[in-house]
Amino acid sequence: MDLIKIGKYIAEKRKALGLTQKQLAEKLNMSDKSVSKWERGVSHS
Repeated sequence: MDLIKIGKYIAEKRKALGLTQKQLAEKLNMSDKSVSKWERGVSHS
């Protein structure tokens, strides 16, 4: 699994919806730091 590609995809879709990382995080009931890590391809492990 290519975390960088997945992160770029998440960022593109979020921006296309006009959402900030914080807004997306609130919709998903998580922290904006988690969204940031996803978009940067940083593993949670």
